[in-house]
Amino acid sequence: MLWRVGGTIRGRIFLASLMLSAITAILGGYAAIGIATTGQLADKTYDRSLMSINYARAASADFAAIQAAVARARLATDPGERRAQEARVNALVQSFEEDLAIAEERAQSTRAAAESAAAKEALSHWLAARREFGTGPQTADVWQALDAHASVVEQHIDLLINFTAGDGFSYRQAARALVARDVRLSMAATVFAILLSGIIAFLLSRQIVRPVAEASAVATRIAAGDLAVPVPEGGADEFGALLRAMDGMRSNIRAMMQEEVSQRRSAQGLLADAVQGSNEGIVVADAGGRIVMANARFADLLGLEPEKVAGGNIADARGSVLADTLIAMRTNGTSAVERHAAEGRWLRISRSPTRDGGFVAVCSDISRLKKQEDQLKRSNLQLDAALSNMLQGLCLFDAEGGLLVHNRRFCDMFGIEYGTLHPGMRLRAISSVVAAGSAFDDARALELLLEQEDLLRAGASGALCRTIRGDMVVSVRQQPTAEGGWIATYEDVTQRFEAEARIITMARRDALTGLANRMVFSERLEDAAARLENGSGFAILCLDLDRFKEVNDTFGHPVGDALLRGVAERLQSCLRETDLLARLGGDEFAIVQSGPCPREDAVALATRLIEIFEQPFYLEDQVVAVGVSVGISLAPEHGSDPDTLLKCADLALYRAKGGGRGGWSFFDEEMDLELRKRRALENDLRLAIAHGELEVYFQPIVNLAHHRVSCCEALLRWKHSERGYVSPAEFIPLAEETGAIGAIGEWVLRRACREAASWPDGIGVAVNVSAAQFRNAAVVRAVMEALTESGLPAYRLELEITESVLLTDNVATLATLHTLKRLGVRVAMDDFGTGYSSLSYLQSFPFDKIKIDQSFVRNLDITASSRLIVRSVVGLGRSLGMTVTAEGIETEAQMEHLRLEGCDEAQGYLFSRPVPAAGIHALFDRLRRRAA
Repeated sequence: MLWRVGGTIRGRIFLASLMLSAITAILGGYAAIGIATTGQLADKTYDRSLMSINYARAASADFAAIQAAVARARLATDPGERRAQEARVNALVQSFEEDLAIAEERAQSTRAAAESAAAKEALSHWLAARREFGTGPQTADVWQALDAHASVVEQHIDLLINFTAGDGFSYRQAARALVARDVRLSMAATVFAILLSGIIAFLLSRQIVRPVAEASAVATRIAAGDLAVPVPEGGADEFGALLRAMDGMRSNIRAMMQEEVSQRRSAQGLLADAVQGSNEGIVVADAGGRIVMANARFADLLGLEPEKVAGGNIADARGSVLADTLIAMRTNGTSAVERHAAEGRWLRISRSPTRDGGFVAVCSDISRLKKQEDQLKRSNLQLDAALSNMLQGLCLFDAEGGLLVHNRRFCDMFGIEYGTLHPGMRLRAISSVVAAGSAFDDARALELLLEQEDLLRAGASGALCRTIRGDMVVSVRQQPTAEGGWIATYEDVTQRFEAEARIITMARRDALTGLANRMVFSERLEDAAARLENGSGFAILCLDLDRFKEVNDTFGHPVGDALLRGVAERLQSCLRETDLLARLGGDEFAIVQSGPCPREDAVALATRLIEIFEQPFYLEDQVVAVGVSVGISLAPEHGSDPDTLLKCADLALYRAKGGGRGGWSFFDEEMDLELRKRRALENDLRLAIAHGELEVYFQPIVNLAHHRVSCCEALLRWKHSERGYVSPAEFIPLAEETGAIGAIGEWVLRRACREAASWPDGIGVAVNVSAAQFRNAAVVRAVMEALTESGLPAYRLELEITESVLLTDNVATLATLHTLKRLGVRVAMDDFGTGYSSLSYLQSFPFDKIKIDQSFVRNLDITASSRLIVRSVVGLGRSLGMTVTAEGIETEAQMEHLRLEGCDEAQGYLFSRPVPAAGIHALFDRLRRRAA
């Protein structure tokens, strides 16, 4: 086993390490044994001899203390003191015996042990003599006898100490001799180990250094490229394996070099084939212009046969475009040119110099590429023309945010010169150009671009609409492209905004008189009420024309309209700039008057208003005389709530008209009786909700084409415990003003859906929704809860709204309506045609149904204008894909006329009055039998 291990370098090093480790272990073991022996001797010297001497001396001290205690006891006259000394003697005797026992145990010779026993025996004799002599005072001979026994004790203790000290000295001498012997042996062993280690290291170096030197010399010559160097044969160890590996590496290198030469020759052949098969003309020429190599394509472009080109000179082919170009091109550096040949072809020629002074040239036929470039140029010109003539500004950016395309319209919008922007510019750089080079001093254009940059950082598309350059309104649409970039279009929407502003102005003005309408009046009233805290009062004047109905009946509505315009001019001439005049409807006007003395100012104004109507109006060759009655309420004297003040002014107006017309009246406490009645009605309404006095009636809506019930409108009824039935026209506005309409509306919605769930599948239910229910968008939640609770499909529920709903908050209301549409609920516009903006609402929201107000249906058989209006509404509904329902049908003639006009549905007393829920199924049966 050791022979096999010693056959390798690793094995030899391992055996040498084992031998050195064994020598070290032997030396260390011997030293450890010697140290342990020396330690044992030291332990014996201290633990045995010295400790025995110490305890012997302690026993001697105990005996001396015993003698002193005995003497005190004999001399003591107090019995207590004597007893204490006797107890102390007993304790000291016990301590003496224990100390002698330990000294005897620690002693290392029999003679010391014998002396310890003799000392104990002598003490017992001393104690016996003491007992024999008694405890009282003694004579001198007694003391001499006791002292004799005491000296025997002390003698034996001294001998014990001397014998023990002698034993310790003997052990000390033995330890010193042992240490001296171990030192000599350790030095000898160390010298032997050093010599043996040196011999082992010398033998080991002879086995390693020579083979390493031989292997290093061979590796150096192979690295220098001498592949013929002889590689010595090695043994069976690692260096032999290394030399054999070097021999194999030399053979591999020789084989690889031969393989590389073969591959180079093959690559040259492949290169020649590639050159010959290339579509490009390739030529290599030396410094004198002689053709070293050329392919067939070059010969074809040069106009010569391939066999005539090889070995020829470029100058021999002068006259051809290719040869003339190569000769004319510069000889230093790489260059490329394009030339148009006589046969119509386009050639691209590139020339690169070689290290020997010649050149390499590549010639390509780019005729097709030139044709494509021409087509691309034409396309770009067409694109530039389209961009330049666009009405919108445009900017196209790549995925890195660099500008690709922009048009002149964009530069014109932002007031910069066309050409100041270049491809690659980012939006921030464009903003800087706009800020520095805009012809208009307007920071809003820069703000618009910065907002676009914010959209880009957010990674979102979007649309912006901002005013720039003072009067221009620009709409920006920004969205990503399929290539990862983004495109922005800029549209001038100034005219559209101006048109919308005019529409808004018209919405806030009375169409006939041009005065402020009820909306503006309400806003001014709210502002005046808000300023009451500053101590500034105001007055409200409600005006009503006297005998206006007579004018309409006598002269017709055109004259009545002209009269209203003339009245508006006269009223406006009496007002100050701080006063507001509004037309509330019909011949009703109202004034908000502010001033330091509201009562005196209101009286003066009312007087002037009445006086100016003393003169008649001259209208269309007609002399028209009307008067005016004025009702006045003061804030804060009559209240601070705008609605309350307006109602007070209405009550005062009724008092003025009742007093003979052509006069004015302030609100007083007697008029408050009406308000108290109103409050009582409010309380009764709350109790009605709590006590369940409200009922839901249903009136059918009939499909005129199929003569069957398609829907039923839910109508709220209130049966008062004392008054009987209260008109909805009386308590519904009250519920809206008090806020109770929300709870009432939800109750009606749930009740109607629950009842409709039991009806036949083809019959839906229509529920009126007030503007108050849209103010907090609670109608969506109420609809969802009602449908879930009843299980009624959403398409069978129809919500009817009026224009007042859209007037409150157009944007929020439209969002709520779209949410309802997404739920599947149908939405209908009720009382269509009675407002001033019904058509605009049809454009802003896709209603499912429009209901023609009964005021148009009532005169259907009398006036042609009503028939034309109905025909127009039906045609409008059909064009917009909306169902058209007519309300208030009372005669067969009205129904027949509506059917001929194409009206879809009809509702009215002709079919049925509203019936309670208990009778609705009987009504369905009756109408079905009637239709059959």
